[in-house]
Amino acid sequence: MAEPLKVALAGLGTVGSGVIRLIDANRALIERRAGRPIEIVAVSARDRGKDRGVDISRFQWVDDMTALGTESGADVVVELIGGADGPALTLARNTLKSGKAFVTANKAMIAHHGVDLARLADETDIPLKFEAAVAGGIPVIKGLREGAAANEIMRVYGILNGTCNYILTTMEKDGRDFAEVLAEAQALGYAESDPSFDIDGVDAAHKLSILASLAFGSALDFEGVASTGIRHVIAADIFEAAQLGFRVRLVGVAEANGTGLFQRVHPCLVPVSHPLAHVAGSLNAVVAEGNFVGRLFFQGAGAGDGPTASAVVADLIDVARNEYGPAFAMPVASLAHPGRADAGERVGRCYIRLVVEDRTGVLAEIATAMRDAGVSIESFIQRGVTEDGDAVIALVTHESPERCVADALKRLSGSASLIGAPMLMHILDF
Repeated sequence: MAEPLKVALAGLGTVGSGVIRLIDANRALIERRAGRPIEIVAVSARDRGKDRGVDISRFQWVDDMTALGTESGADVVVELIGGADGPALTLARNTLKSGKAFVTANKAMIAHHGVDLARLADETDIPLKFEAAVAGGIPVIKGLREGAAANEIMRVYGILNGTCNYILTTMEKDGRDFAEVLAEAQALGYAESDPSFDIDGVDAAHKLSILASLAFGSALDFEGVASTGIRHVIAADIFEAAQLGFRVRLVGVAEANGTGLFQRVHPCLVPVSHPLAHVAGSLNAVVAEGNFVGRLFFQGAGAGDGPTASAVVADLIDVARNEYGPAFAMPVASLAHPGRADAGERVGRCYIRLVVEDRTGVLAEIATAMRDAGVSIESFIQRGVTEDGDAVIALVTHESPERCVADALKRLSGSASLIGAPMLMHILDF
């Protein structure tokens, strides 16, 4: 029997404990698939005495987790601490510089520092693996990096945050408003006490930037992701979308063309005929479109101890087999720097919801702003007034350049009739 792959594990939260349980439960199967045993030999976390439901006394404890790779005698370090910087980043750099393999579920760190870390891995020809960083247990990283490697990817997009999807699909099912469903999600543990990272689209933006780099062979550009979350979606938006044959989903979209790289996370109206419209609850889904393979659709659990631990251990099996390539499917020196595409030149249909004073002349004011900006209205809906006596107006545009829609909303922004900011959602048409 070959020598075991010795693993040092940093972070013993939900996922870290899940990795230990998974290796314990499937030890024999993992060994057969890896070609040798995979053994955790050392661990580190903030609190040594915390009860995690797993026995950690059998492992070496390392107080300084940033030195875990050098002090434990491990072959590979698994980082499950989280955070773009701080101890996680120090540990990653220390591990790679020491010539040891590194596996992580840390999407924020990869989104911000992935290229630099991949450069270190290239220099020493060692594995840098992060399947668990995007979409939990769904093997989308492997699918893009390996399965679709021969294809030119035209577009990659999907539902990348389970918290947002749970909230939106619950609003859809029950007809309730955002604040009420968010509070319920927090009580059930689906949302954090401070949910901003999820509901404002930051988490999805981290994941999208990683997918875009893999799909298009481009350097990571997290700062180039335009992000809008779901906190301003109301029950009326969900209802109107349904009447029009759509469902509301938070969708991350990345495309590369001659004008540069386009990346955006935004609430969208998804046609009920599209597979993403049927992704419910806390599930994630990713679509990639290749020039030879066509549409690839990945769906599954995007978070949780079991799915995420599954992705981590799958990476460890690859390391044990010595099966790995460049972290982003090609050496860092080969990654393109396409620049950022101008979103204003994109053409498509939009849904716009306005809350306005219920008085004569308001509809004409809206129509005039749209006309003067060069935006044609396909449908215009008003279904009564709110409890405060205000009118809720929903309209759908014909295909228009996004800069024209932005101009129309800018013209309306100074209107005394407008109550609050308009809600803009793009219609997914691919």
